[in-house]
Amino acid sequence: MSRNLKLTLAYDGTDFSGWQIQPDQTTVQGTLADCIRRITGEEVLPQGSGRTDAGVHALGQVASLAIESPIPESGLMTALNDSLPPSIRIMMVEEVEASFHARHSARAKTYQYRIYREDICSPFLARYAFHYPYPMNEESMMRAAEHIVGKQDFTSFAASDPDRSARIAAAQIPTPPKQGGTGHPLEKVGGDDGGTAPSNVRTIHSALWARTTDELSFTVRGDGFLHHMVRNLVGTLLQVGKGSLHINDIARILECRDRSAAGPTAAACGLYLVSVEY
Repeated sequence: MSRNLKLTLAYDGTDFSGWQIQPDQTTVQGTLADCIRRITGEEVLPQGSGRTDAGVHALGQVASLAIESPIPESGLMTALNDSLPPSIRIMMVEEVEASFHARHSARAKTYQYRIYREDICSPFLARYAFHYPYPMNEESMMRAAEHIVGKQDFTSFAASDPDRSARIAAAQIPTPPKQGGTGHPLEKVGGDDGGTAPSNVRTIHSALWARTTDELSFTVRGDGFLHHMVRNLVGTLLQVGKGSLHINDIARILECRDRSAAGPTAAACGLYLVSVEY
């Protein structure tokens, strides 16, 4: 009898070409699928809550899959962690209802972006935070982030993706049960997180900057995120901190619905998928 499983995992994304499986590339999804095949003998493709990009990390990514194997959840978690590289760890395995899908069942996600502010960044931290030691008006960045909160069209902060139309078409293709595990007909389109094509409207519940001794971190929680959306938000807020943009420019950029109106895409190394809510 098939079981639908929910896997919670953490990974260092530095050496992976993102979550989503790609030909001739090492990805988190592909690596996990290979390990499941070796352990259970089953060809399944775990469906993630969001497609983190190359170099992006996760503290609480969630994946779902259906398997026939009778291996208990605790035993499967142990076997996977013994087989996976040290950069990926399964934190929990749970049996869930057949209707559960890691992406489609998600109600909210939280991301965090870390900026290291000291003059010299340790080589043991360089993979996990964006190093920016230059002067910035951090208070302006904090005030500008307030304009992000609410239900809005975030087209200006979505990736300029020439392949988006192709991926939207691909999203309409039913997922084979042996790969998707739950038979859901649609895949969300996106990179940092995804989002049901084609709307770019999202609701951001909170967007807060916090300062510690040597770091500035941006934590954002919302019902969904577009491809590169968090990194584009951070890149734009950095422009506010540097004085290239004003606090009130955030509202103007949102109204433009034009990617060219916003700032650059922040480096992948500072971004983490913190948690997924269901």
